[in-house]
Amino acid sequence: MRPQEDQTRFTESSWMSSNLGPSAQQALISHQRSWSPYVDNGGTVLALAGRDYAVVAADTRFSVGFSVPSRNLTKIVRLTDQAVLASAGMGADRQYLHKILRSRLEVYKYQHQKQMSLSAIAQLLSNTLYSRRFFPIYAFNVLGGIDDNTGEGFVFGYDAIGSFEKVKVVCSGSGQTLVQPVLDQQLAGRQKYDLPDDQRMASLSLDEAIELTRDVFNSAAERDILTGDAVEIYAVTGSGVRYERHSLRQD
Repeated sequence: MRPQEDQTRFTESSWMSSNLGPSAQQALISHQRSWSPYVDNGGTVLALAGRDYAVVAADTRFSVGFSVPSRNLTKIVRLTDQAVLASAGMGADRQYLHKILRSRLEVYKYQHQKQMSLSAIAQLLSNTLYSRRFFPIYAFNVLGGIDDNTGEGFVFGYDAIGSFEKVKVVCSGSGQTLVQPVLDQQLAGRQKYDLPDDQRMASLSLDEAIELTRDVFNSAAERDILTGDAVEIYAVTGSGVRYERHSLRQD
């Protein structure tokens, strides 16, 4: 440190100690400039799977604090004909991650003359996130699709550094605490005992799953200011991907 800077800092410290009380000094010290490379742009994403389908959904609101710069920003990317990814968290990191995955899937398709399987995509996403574990990609992902071997629907839930779990129901984002308990109660059977978990999911038709998805997003939009405007729903089946969009609360 140069002498002039040291003298200036000493003068400021002396002035604080002689003119301000302890509480005022603490308040002034704590009010410092800070910067973070991350920002949470809100939104809710979910995925659920049945016997022969998977549903991936997300709202379209893009928030910065209490501002809404965009009401029509997708959080979902269609990776293949049998795999769809939705990501909550930071908008810039989400776009970066989707771009990286699309490019790697294109290279794989060119080299092998086929699309990557759902399980391979799940591992690729985990590896991509883990490779940035010391400066994580601030995106919280749910992946849904159809297993190539069995034709059964599965979804995967991730944290920011690539830890993942193969499940039947998963939710992430700002509305997770509102949506996940409903999905657990209605689908995973964690609060009901009349049917085992696998039978409960197998008995749910695709149309019922889509209707339930709309209901939980409507409920989340009523209580979470970072979720709203519209919900995009991708239904993945053995015959391809079906897309739907429905309006949500816009205030």
